[in-house]
Amino acid sequence: MSGELVAVLAVIVIALAFEYTNGFHDAANAIATSVSTRALTPRVALLMAAIGNFVGAHFGAEVARTVGSGLVALPTGRDSLSIVFAGVLGAIAWNLVTWYFGLPSSSSHALIGGLVGATIAAAGDVLWRGIVIDVILPMILSPVVGFTLGYLFMIAVLWTFRRAHPARLNRGFRIAQSFSAAAMSIGHGMQDAAKTIGIVVLALYVGGYQESVEHIPEWTFWASATVLALGTYAGGWRIIRTLGRKIADLRPPEGFAAETVASSVLYFNALVLGVPISTTHTITSAIMGVGATKRLSAVRWEVAGTIVGGWVLTFPAAGLIASLAYLAVRPLF
Repeated sequence: MSGELVAVLAVIVIALAFEYTNGFHDAANAIATSVSTRALTPRVALLMAAIGNFVGAHFGAEVARTVGSGLVALPTGRDSLSIVFAGVLGAIAWNLVTWYFGLPSSSSHALIGGLVGATIAAAGDVLWRGIVIDVILPMILSPVVGFTLGYLFMIAVLWTFRRAHPARLNRGFRIAQSFSAAAMSIGHGMQDAAKTIGIVVLALYVGGYQESVEHIPEWTFWASATVLALGTYAGGWRIIRTLGRKIADLRPPEGFAAETVASSVLYFNALVLGVPISTTHTITSAIMGVGATKRLSAVRWEVAGTIVGGWVLTFPAAGLIASLAYLAVRPLF
C-alpha cells in the first residue's frame, strides 16, 4: 500500500469521524423543538432525524462542490493531505468542546474554519473571496433571515388560528411537527453531510486519486450519509436541552413555525444557491424569532447571547486548533 493511499485513507477516516460528531452534536437542530413540545418521543425523533439526514445527503452536491473547491486551493501531494487532516481535526476538537458545554455552535463553520486555519499555517492559498461570499455573508445573513421569518411566520399562524380551541390547536400542531421535523432533518442532511463529502472529494483530488474536485463519487454520499445518521441517532442531549428548553418556552405551534422556517432556509441555500450555511444558526435564530412573538422577554437573551458568542468564536477557534494540529501532524505525512 503506497504512502499516498495511506494518507488519503487517514483523511477519509478523520472526515467520517467528524461527520459522526456532527451527527450527535447537531442532532438537536432537527429534533429539539419536537422533543420539547412532546410532539415526538426522543428516540422516535432521533430515528426520524437519522433517516432524514441520510435522505438529504443525496441532494447536497452543490454544497459539497463549494466546500471542496471554493474555499482553499491546494496542490496535489501529501502536504496538502496533512492540511486537510489537521483542518478536520480542529473541527472535531471544537465540536467536542462545545458539545461538553451544551453550546449549539456550528459544525459547518468549525469545519471551514479548521480548513482555513490549517491552510494558513501551511502558507497555503485561501480563497478569501469565496470565504466572504459563501461563508461570512451567509453566516451573518442566515440568523437575521431565520429570526425575521420565524417572527413573521408565527404572527401569521397566530392570526390564522386566533379562534381555534387551544387544546385542539396543540394536538393538530403536534401532528404537523412530525412533518416539519422530517423536513428539518432532510435540510440538515443537505447541508452537513454535503460538507464532509466535499472534504472527502478534496482529499481524493489532492491525493491524486481523481482529476477534479467537481466529480463526486456515489460512494461518498452513502458513506457520509450513513455516518451522519449513526451519529444523529446517538443523540446530543446536552445541546437538545439548550435548544429545546433554555432559549424560549415552545408549544407545538411555535415548534412547527421554527422548524418550517429553518428547513425552508436550508433548502433554498442548498438547492438554489449551493451555499454552505449553518443549520445551528438557522434553527436557533428561528426559535428566537418565534419566541419573540409572545413578548421580547419570552426569549432568554442571556442564553441567546452566550450562544451567539459561541458562533463568533467558532471559526477562529477551530482555525487556531487546526493550525496547531498541522504543526503536529505534518511530520507524519
